[in-house]
Amino acid sequence: MGQFFSMIFDSLLNIIDRKLCSGVSKAEGLQFICQLLFNHVEHYNWVGYYLHNQKKKELVLNAYAGALTEHTHIPFGKGICGQVALSNENFIVDDVNAQDNYIACSLDVKSEIVIPLFVNEKNIGQIDIDSNHLGAFSEKDSAFLCEVNHLVSVHLF
Repeated sequence: MGQFFSMIFDSLLNIIDRKLCSGVSKAEGLQFICQLLFNHVEHYNWVGYYLHNQKKKELVLNAYAGALTEHTHIPFGKGICGQVALSNENFIVDDVNAQDNYIACSLDVKSEIVIPLFVNEKNIGQIDIDSNHLGAFSEKDSAFLCEVNHLVSVHLF
């Protein structure tokens, strides 16, 4: 199974790299990635990019694929996403119900992964992915999403 995901992740990275090299806008590139990952990775049930608004110390949803969310602005420190905005570290949550600081988006969401987006070594946002399965994310997802964010930082910022 691990080899299968590696092949899918490698293929998706190539598709993302080609698309971002084509000169798309930041908004179009982020939306493309969200939709691509949502459509092609079975355990990614919601995919979004939040970018920092430093003046207001909050995350602002810039692109997403999946169910509508009311969480379009998240204060730094609040929820998993808000924690990553301050910690600058990847965060994998196997069971969102076990997290005290979790912001519930849907009763269906069981696990979450948040990977910060760095540009010139500065955290400027993050990719946030929810799954409807407990323990859905592994270090393979983390490494893959770090590569996705690297492509975003190189081509869109």
